[in-house]
Amino acid sequence: MYEAMDGDSDMYDEHGAEERTFAALPPAHGRGFAQTWWGQAWLKALEDTALELSQLKAGRRLARAGAVGAVSVRPGRITAVVVDRGVPHRSDVLLQPLGEEDWDRFLGMAVERAGHIAALLDRDMPPHLVEDAAAAGVELLPGIGDLEARCDCDAWDHCAHTAALSYQLARLLDQDPFVLLLLRGRAEGALLDELQMRSAARAEPVAAPPQEAEGVDAAEAYASALVLPPLPGPPALPAEPGLPPSLDTETPAPTGTDPAALEFLAARAAVAAHGLLAEALSDGHDRRAPRPELAMRQDSVRLAAAGPQPHIAARLARGSDRDAEGLALAVRAWEHGGAAALAVLEEEWTPDANAAARARAALDAAWDADERPVLKAARGRWTVSGADAQLRLGRDGRWWPYRKERGRWAPAGPAASDPASALATALGSGEE
Repeated sequence: MYEAMDGDSDMYDEHGAEERTFAALPPAHGRGFAQTWWGQAWLKALEDTALELSQLKAGRRLARAGAVGAVSVRPGRITAVVVDRGVPHRSDVLLQPLGEEDWDRFLGMAVERAGHIAALLDRDMPPHLVEDAAAAGVELLPGIGDLEARCDCDAWDHCAHTAALSYQLARLLDQDPFVLLLLRGRAEGALLDELQMRSAARAEPVAAPPQEAEGVDAAEAYASALVLPPLPGPPALPAEPGLPPSLDTETPAPTGTDPAALEFLAARAAVAAHGLLAEALSDGHDRRAPRPELAMRQDSVRLAAAGPQPHIAARLARGSDRDAEGLALAVRAWEHGGAAALAVLEEEWTPDANAAARARAALDAAWDADERPVLKAARGRWTVSGADAQLRLGRDGRWWPYRKERGRWAPAGPAASDPASALATALGSGEE
């Protein structure tokens, strides 16, 4: 069971919902506010929602200076007092809690995957947990416009005070993803109790289903204009991908055939098929655009990321025109962000005038003048003067951290919407 962090206390509000209060965090000079991908997703929702970059910049300055007091988290709301130029401001950020039906779907999904529960207990939120929740119709992380600001300074949009509170909460989310689940409406203790009860109920023997009613002859149904029963629902998603047939037989393989490579490809095909079926069975699948087909160089990296045997990895490297080190770097990029991260590693592009202007504005807003690093720009890449660290701008406007290793630039982490957070990852100064 979880032990509260120093300065973290639990209580209940007047409605009986659990509330947690976190003591004020120390200043965060020269580092990013979120190191985990879910903390960065929280900041992206804030930065995509706010209308004024100047307010975000002022909020980062207040948060870095330690101006945010104790943070109270309860379903649907976070609250703190933010001191700005000696004046305290009561600030709130609201996020719509999940409904009972959403929680029922989330709990039903989680209880079928023990790995999700184990990850949460380890204070981790793996991407596939959020993806599986989304496939069940439950959006855990906020999106554009989901974070609503309230402050006694009477600002109509996110002000410096609510921005500072949001940046501070990203640091708390890094430490404990249960903070997000509480904000969405479920406290840790209640959530784990419900999962335990569902797990126990799922282990009980299930009664035999009733016998299906006999059908009717098709000609008779048509002649009498009977209304036929509805078609059965789609099949349930298997808990895990299927196992391909074993090729370990007494019959020798044909000349030039690599059974280990075939077994590896069959296993990866089963995993891919399971993922496609999960997408097809999810709500809203018919309204989503299909994924773009991977080119051979991209698909080789996807396969290599699954950890094949060394001789298979060597064949993937040769087939994609890479050396072993180049393939290893490509796999690292893929693990940080799939095809988009791979493109940032291997493609050079020059931002057009609009993209370059947005990049300059983001870099100017990311640091105060006395903290801004010296960056050398070249074709969408900004290298830190005097350090083996680099920022790369993706075509989607996100910033990717890179670090020089053994003379080659290597991916250092996932993308961030804030260049300061990405650079903190590249410099290695964001470690807890």
